[in-house]
Amino acid sequence: MDTAKPFSMSKREVWEAVKRVKANQGAAGVDGQSMAEVAGDVQNNLYKLWNRMAAGSYRPPPVRRVDIPKGDGRTRPLGIPTVADRVAQMVVTRYLEPEVDKHFHPDSYGYRPGKSAIEAVGQARERCWRSDWVLDLDIQGFLDHIDHERMLRAVQKHTDCAWGLLYIERWLKAPVQMPDGTLVNREKGTPQGGGISPLLANLFVHDTFDVGMQRHHPDIPCERYADDAVCHCRSEAQAQSLRQELEQRFAACRLELHPQKTQVVYCKDDERRGSYPHERFDFLGYTFRARRSQNRWGKYFVNCSPAASGEATRDFRRELRRWHLHTRRDTSLEDLSRMFNPVLRGWVTYSSRFDTSALYPTFQHVDRILVRWALRKYKRWRGHPRRAAHWLRRIARRQPDLFAHWRLWQAAAGR
Repeated sequence: MDTAKPFSMSKREVWEAVKRVKANQGAAGVDGQSMAEVAGDVQNNLYKLWNRMAAGSYRPPPVRRVDIPKGDGRTRPLGIPTVADRVAQMVVTRYLEPEVDKHFHPDSYGYRPGKSAIEAVGQARERCWRSDWVLDLDIQGFLDHIDHERMLRAVQKHTDCAWGLLYIERWLKAPVQMPDGTLVNREKGTPQGGGISPLLANLFVHDTFDVGMQRHHPDIPCERYADDAVCHCRSEAQAQSLRQELEQRFAACRLELHPQKTQVVYCKDDERRGSYPHERFDFLGYTFRARRSQNRWGKYFVNCSPAASGEATRDFRRELRRWHLHTRRDTSLEDLSRMFNPVLRGWVTYSSRFDTSALYPTFQHVDRILVRWALRKYKRWRGHPRRAAHWLRRIARRQPDLFAHWRLWQAAAGR
C-alpha cells in the first residue's frame, strides 16, 4: 500500500485480478497483446497498472468490436477489452461485488457467487407447478441501451469508493473500435464482453426491476438471470396488468421490453384445461411446456416442465459442424475425445438436468458424425456404415466415459 497515492489500492489486489483474468483466458484487445505476453513480464506490467490506477490516471483504451453470429442469422456485438483493461475491471469487480451482492434478491441468479442458471430453471419449474400463468420477460437490447447517468446513480447507492466510481464512468464512456478501425463514441450502453459489465447489468436491473417487484408485488414470485426474468401469476389478468406496468417502468429508464419475446404464458397440465395463444416459453436454454411425466409409483401425468430447448440444441449442432470431426482422419478416437469431450461434457451436463429424452436426437447426431469419421479413418469400414456403428457401440460399452453422452445414451437405450 502506498499512502502517497490519491487512491488506497494494494498491489496484491491487482495480482489477484491478474490470476482471475489469466484463468478466464480471452482474446486480445485493440493493442493485440495476449495474456501470455502480459504474463511474460507480469511484475513490470502489474506495477504499471497498479501505479496508474492508484494515481487516478488510468484511462481505458477503446474496446474492440467483434460480431458473434446468432442462430437467427443476426449477430451479437461483443466488446473485447485489452488484457490490461480486463485486469483493471477485475480489480473493481472484486472490490464492488461483495458490497452489492448482499443487497441482491435471492431469486436473482445471474453472474453471482454461489448462484447458477440451473438453480433458476429448477425454481421456475417448481413455481410453474403452483401457478397457472407466467409473464416471460425479455429486455430488448438491454446492454446496448443502459443509460449511463442512471447506471452511475445505481452504483452510487451501494458504494462511496471514489476510484471505483471514477473508473466505472470511464469504462462506460470508452469508445468502441469497429472492425474497419474507426472509433465510435458511446453515449449509452455497456459493451458485452467486459469483466465489469455483468455486475453493472445486475445492479441496474436490481434497482429497476427487483426492488419494484419487492415493493409493489411481493406476492408475485420471480426468477431473474441478468435481463431474462419469469414472473409467476395467479391469473391472466394479473399477468397482463403486470406486463403493462413493467413496460411503463422500463420505458422510464429508456428501456423497452422485447415485443415478441415478452409474453403471457399459460402453464398447462392435467388439471388446467383450455387452449391459449402461448402455452410454452424458453428460459436459459430450456423450453417449458406441458410434458408427460411419471411419478414414483409409475403413474403417468402431464405437467409444465422444462427440457433442453430446440434453439439450444440447434446452436450446439452448429458448433459441432464447425469442429469438422468427420474430416480428422489423422486423429485417433482417444485424441478426438481429449479435444472435444470437455465442450461436449459441459453441454450434456447443463442440458440433461431436466428431461434427458430431449437430448436423444442430438446424441444420435453426434454418433452419426463419429461413424462418418470411422468410415474415413478405417478402410475396413468404408461402405459399411452399420458395421462402423456396431464397432463404435462396442467401444461405448467398454469405455462409456470416452464421450460425455455415451453413458446417458446407453442407459436410455438399455444397452
